[in-house]
Amino acid sequence: MAKENSASPKYHQLEAKRKRLTWILVACGLCVLCYVLGAWQSNTPVPQSEVYQRVGCDDANGSGDHQSLSTPSLSSQSSDSDVTLDFESHHGIEIDTSKASVSFPPCDMSYSEYTPCQDPTRSKKFDRDMLKYRERHCPAKEEQLRCLIPAPPRYKSPFKWPQSRDYAWYDNIPHKELSIEKAVQNWIQVEGDRFRFPGGGTMFPRGADAYIDDISELIPLTNGEIRTAIDTGCGVASWGAYLLKRDILAMSFAPRDTHEAQVQFALERGVPAMIGVMASQRLPYPARSFDMAHCSRCLIPWEKYDGLFLLEVDRVLRPGGYWILSGPPIRWRKYWKGWERTQEDLKQEQDAIEDVAKRQCWKKVIEKDDLAIWQKPMNHIQCIKSRQTYKTPHICKSENPDAAWNNNMDTCITPLPEVSNSDEVAGGELKKWPERAMAVPPRITSGSVKGVNAQKLKEDNEMWKERVSHYEHIVGSFDQGRFRNVMDMNAYLGGFAAALLKYPVWVMNVVPANSNRDTLGVIYERGFIGTYQDWCEAFSTYPRTYDLIHAGALFSIYQDRCDISDILLEMDRILRPEGTVIFRDTVDVLVKIQGITDGMRWKSQIMDHESGPFNPEKILLAVKSYWTGGTSAQKQGQDS
Repeated sequence: MAKENSASPKYHQLEAKRKRLTWILVACGLCVLCYVLGAWQSNTPVPQSEVYQRVGCDDANGSGDHQSLSTPSLSSQSSDSDVTLDFESHHGIEIDTSKASVSFPPCDMSYSEYTPCQDPTRSKKFDRDMLKYRERHCPAKEEQLRCLIPAPPRYKSPFKWPQSRDYAWYDNIPHKELSIEKAVQNWIQVEGDRFRFPGGGTMFPRGADAYIDDISELIPLTNGEIRTAIDTGCGVASWGAYLLKRDILAMSFAPRDTHEAQVQFALERGVPAMIGVMASQRLPYPARSFDMAHCSRCLIPWEKYDGLFLLEVDRVLRPGGYWILSGPPIRWRKYWKGWERTQEDLKQEQDAIEDVAKRQCWKKVIEKDDLAIWQKPMNHIQCIKSRQTYKTPHICKSENPDAAWNNNMDTCITPLPEVSNSDEVAGGELKKWPERAMAVPPRITSGSVKGVNAQKLKEDNEMWKERVSHYEHIVGSFDQGRFRNVMDMNAYLGGFAAALLKYPVWVMNVVPANSNRDTLGVIYERGFIGTYQDWCEAFSTYPRTYDLIHAGALFSIYQDRCDISDILLEMDRILRPEGTVIFRDTVDVLVKIQGITDGMRWKSQIMDHESGPFNPEKILLAVKSYWTGGTSAQKQGQDS
């Protein structure tokens, strides 16, 4: 029996080769057929609806314009083969471009210093009891202005810090009232085309610097224990201005029109300040925010309304924090004639203040010359026991002490977090400044802020270092004096402020009042300042008070709550001419924003995320154009 030749092909192998050859021939045939059909179709006339008009990029000016989009192409090589191309996004989210062509006119010059929620005309309609008429009373939707607040006709960029602490241009805030009314007290002086701020005050005629030195002899101001302060009834904020060189950051506030434009002067100087008043509602700050509170002849009736106002100071004062009082009634034996009050009246007022302070468990540290200082306890162990002696005020029951937006003050003592012994600091002890800025705040350590831990804080800090480095490439260095007053409209953990610490700027950290996570307490525990704010309403400040505004993911939060054009108009109001805004959001939201800001005479550009083009979050960089009121404003409004 013969053996099978192993070198000869088997039957199944020959069959496989034939099948492969057949498939190759079929594929080649299909390719030839498709080519023939395509060539035949290209010679068939295209319906007019499918023809697109080529954008003319080579016009006389070297760039295309809107007219070229509807002009037939002059290129014979492509005119008969062009088809409609759809460049629109198909992600399911519609972008409302209906407002892109809206141009906002300038407001009348009478609105140059308009403060929507503290309008003196509107405030007359409200109760004058407890100064309620000076609280926030925002306009209804139909009352809101849909125009751009004009700058004064000869407005110029403010002096750079630190020169701005001592000087401001008269044309920017043309009010001489304070220089006349407070001439003896050296608040402010007019020198030619500018104001000079000598640093004086009602109770510190030798200057704020010497006054602060007097305080420093009584309590520790230079060892880092005191970082945040609040100045009630701040004047032109000279106390806060001179605390800055001691690394103490003060939130100064005063009501609108007690003295003309005092908060406006403070911000023009580059000093943190807000319009505010001690009336019926809580101050817009969380509990345990400030290391020190100050009143220098602030004219607040501390002893009235069952000690309501002093109880509010207690709420925002940190455990172990200090309250400093100068002016009436302190040292009444010396000043009673100048204050035009009787000795009996002044003594009665001081005795009443002493009683309120004692009942809310404060200890009087010292009274020396023009100063009296009290200290809040480190915890409430003894204070709770003392309620057997003092029936009023009682300890507040089951209420969020941080809930400060549109909430009324209470005539009760805000409870401190529980402690295990009398030496423990309620809520946790804070590090000294500057270590405090990067240390993990007690609110995070205790887990009181949901979803935030030490690792997330660290990651947030690293992210902001990278962001600020990127911003310096697109807006310029932060240490050249272009920016001084900075606002973060959605501050989260205060990472932006922390990354800017080495620069000569300060940051108003804003936490939206209707945010899912209340992080403002964390920001204060890091040694920064800020406020709650509902951005469907106007901010408590004068026009033209911020150099740089940051809005990260803010409009994604608010686009379904209110008209975002109202928020943008408010940003335009508080932004200085030639000021900068940095938006961070999705492309859809940024395109919508850009369509509105184009009608506000802002110049803007959408840029990639610092990590590259594949990140869905983008950056919109915008700069407000310089323009002023009067004739030029009307002309520019017509031109636009």
